[in-house]
Amino acid sequence: MKKTKDREIKLIFAAVILLFGAFLVLPVFRLLGKSFLGDSGVTTAFYREVFGSKGFLTALGNSFLVASLAALCTTAIAFLLAYTIHYTNVPKKLKKFLRAAAVLPMLLPTITYGFAILYSFGKEGLLTKIFGKQLFQIYGMNGLLLGYVIYTLPVSFMLLYNAMSYIDKKYMVVSRVMGDNALSTFWITIIRPLLGTLAASFVQSFFLSFTDFGIPAAVGGEFEVLAGVLYDRMLGSVPNFHNGAVVAVVMLIPSVVSIALLHYLEKYNVRYNKISNIEIRKNRGRDIVCTGLGSFICLGVLMIFLVIFVVPFVKQWPYELGFTLENVKNVFGDSELLNVYLNSLYTAFFTAVFGTLTAYGSALVTARSKVSRALKNVIEGIALVTNTIPGMVLGLAFLFAFSGTGLQSTFAILVLCNVIHFFSTPYLMMKESLAKMNASWETTAMLMGDNWLKTIVRIVTPNALSTIIEVFSYYFINAMVTISAVIFLAGARTMVITTKIKQLQYYNKYNEIFVLSILLLATNLVCKLIFQHLARRERKTDKAGVRIARRAAAAGLALVLVFSGVSLVSGGRNSDLVVIYSNADDEAVTAMKNTLDENGYQGKYILQSFGTSELGGKLLAEGENMEADMITMSTFYIDSAQEQHPMFSDLDFGKQTLSDVSAWCQPITAQEGAILINTRVLLEAGLPMPNSLKDLADPVYRDMISVTDLSSSSTAWLMVQALVDAYGEDGAEEVLTKIYENAGPHIEDSGSGPLKKVRAGEVAVGFGLRHQAVADKEEGLPVDYVDPQEGNFSLTESVAVLDRETPRKKLAMEMAQCIIEKGRTKLQKTYPLAVYEGEVEDAANQSAYPKVFPEPLTVDLLEQHQKLSERCK
Repeated sequence: MKKTKDREIKLIFAAVILLFGAFLVLPVFRLLGKSFLGDSGVTTAFYREVFGSKGFLTALGNSFLVASLAALCTTAIAFLLAYTIHYTNVPKKLKKFLRAAAVLPMLLPTITYGFAILYSFGKEGLLTKIFGKQLFQIYGMNGLLLGYVIYTLPVSFMLLYNAMSYIDKKYMVVSRVMGDNALSTFWITIIRPLLGTLAASFVQSFFLSFTDFGIPAAVGGEFEVLAGVLYDRMLGSVPNFHNGAVVAVVMLIPSVVSIALLHYLEKYNVRYNKISNIEIRKNRGRDIVCTGLGSFICLGVLMIFLVIFVVPFVKQWPYELGFTLENVKNVFGDSELLNVYLNSLYTAFFTAVFGTLTAYGSALVTARSKVSRALKNVIEGIALVTNTIPGMVLGLAFLFAFSGTGLQSTFAILVLCNVIHFFSTPYLMMKESLAKMNASWETTAMLMGDNWLKTIVRIVTPNALSTIIEVFSYYFINAMVTISAVIFLAGARTMVITTKIKQLQYYNKYNEIFVLSILLLATNLVCKLIFQHLARRERKTDKAGVRIARRAAAAGLALVLVFSGVSLVSGGRNSDLVVIYSNADDEAVTAMKNTLDENGYQGKYILQSFGTSELGGKLLAEGENMEADMITMSTFYIDSAQEQHPMFSDLDFGKQTLSDVSAWCQPITAQEGAILINTRVLLEAGLPMPNSLKDLADPVYRDMISVTDLSSSSTAWLMVQALVDAYGEDGAEEVLTKIYENAGPHIEDSGSGPLKKVRAGEVAVGFGLRHQAVADKEEGLPVDYVDPQEGNFSLTESVAVLDRETPRKKLAMEMAQCIIEKGRTKLQKTYPLAVYEGEVEDAANQSAYPKVFPEPLTVDLLEQHQKLSERCK
């Protein structure tokens, strides 16, 4: 019997080790190799380049600074809330409110926090309007610190709340009897037993802040942090994967330190064998202070998220504040957004299923077996590593390891990444639960003739069902809200809500963002309440309940076996549909969709939008392995990708273009740059109307203009090229330096970022795409545009078809031809520039100073201008 038991345990151990070997160790080593291996072999050149680059060490220092401050603040706040619940006599209803408010933020993705802060504390924010003035500058350190504290509060609170549950309060009585003063009693009976947990809270909060990507993406401003640098290196306007790997490795260094520190801190944790229930000593002053501070903090958190429930229900924030349900109807009427929601549920469900099985199997090895200490330590080590490895780093490692394989752009890769990323806490929950059970169950069952596996299925599992439900809940909710772990991995068929929110940011679709956030919050809240109810009910169940639970578990396992194959091999629903990747603006996407639908292609394609830098990164990273069958993208990107990875078919159609184009692409639009104006803010600030880009260098515009960073968006190229053309490189550098100084925290990563700031009234002036300002002006917003005297330079976007012999290629070629031949009329209504012979431009919509780049656009030229831009910062 012992041999059978050992064999079963060792099989479980082997399965766990194979899983983490293939999907943790291998990807991380692949990532390390990417940072050291160049074309000529092993090199440290990439490290020298990254550490020698301007701003990297500053970003590294900024990350340590803001993460440390956030960890200190979070740990102090979490301690206050946990102390109020465990050690004061405040009303029970208030304690429930504090506990609920403290964990609420974990039900939303971090990128939503940044948008909530922007729409709460920005110049036109909800709380700014309530208080009558802007309370503080939200971009940079302030916004990051606030966002990080909200983000890490649930984790820190749960650590300290649970740890306080295991402190025996009778020692407070003993301390007072011994004559200790109040401060000594507080230190000896509360702080000392919590030293390890307090330090662990700081480490966890620091690390979560240090590696978060969502909050800096929204309110980071010019305060660069390492997560933003990694994203720019990987998905900037000219991606550099070797340098991105270096940044990822640097982000791993705190992981190693954290692992060692958390292991060391274990010895400071105190757990009492018996917990005494004593009456909390009355102290009115203590209760009033804790009630006031706790309520103020939790109400503050809720107030920040209040904006999510306001903005989508007004016509046009902050200009038309009438109530409307149109924004909600639009989201629920958009089949693409609903599919994204279903994808999130699908991914979260299977993450919870396989994550729970992984955590349970691992905990059985360490808590319910007699295998050697060395084998148990391997799993303990895995838990420590997964507890500290950044989600972005893990996602990037998966990208390098599995691009071009059958896992690319499937639900399986999302599920596997989530299972690995969130393993630590569920494993520890399962281990603690199994370790508390009667250790003689297996021996008794063996004497009665049952084998070990039967004992686990019939006795141990039903008794652990409440914890299994909690673990399932943990995996499900975290899979619903994660962005950093899947930002590099989601495809068109497997797009989830959090990655969709990131893309909606590029198009300033904040109504959609907040509606999806409400939907995500409601889903997680309902699921959490259901899981909590099931777990509580399971703890109180009788023997009949145990039998029912066992049958339910068996049915659940059967369900897993039925659906697991689908999850592991599926690239998503509708695998027969043509996948179109596009960086086009919303107006162009709408025109292309209408053209395709009107010409018989409705229901035959999936069109997935990306930011220019994101799609450029995917082009250069994935090459011919890209999920898409057809793309629309900036022409110079398509040409550069074709040069690096011959991946596009020659097009056997096309009209005569006004300028030379490559055989593998045809232009669909030409987009011009212009100066964007918020007329209301400009008037209120008493600023002059600018006539040229050089005017924006005037100090009078300091902190009142927004521009795009050329390192992350090609839209900025339109401004840089205009300056170079008008004033030469030296003159352009002088003007651009002053423009960047005036922009301050409003240098954006997204090409539509400046328009977002202009629309929201955060700035008076910006530089962006001309047609977007034209559309806003026509809608009646206080937005106008100025054609700069240096010239309205333009970039073309083209369509190309992937050269892959698949059943979808012929259909993709037909769709590309349809867009070119039948869609240009619709496209020209928004993008008036002619790109084909015989096209007539709308004179009323023409720019004042149209210009073209004097030399062919290439990635090399873009990099040259990027270096000029970096010198100006």
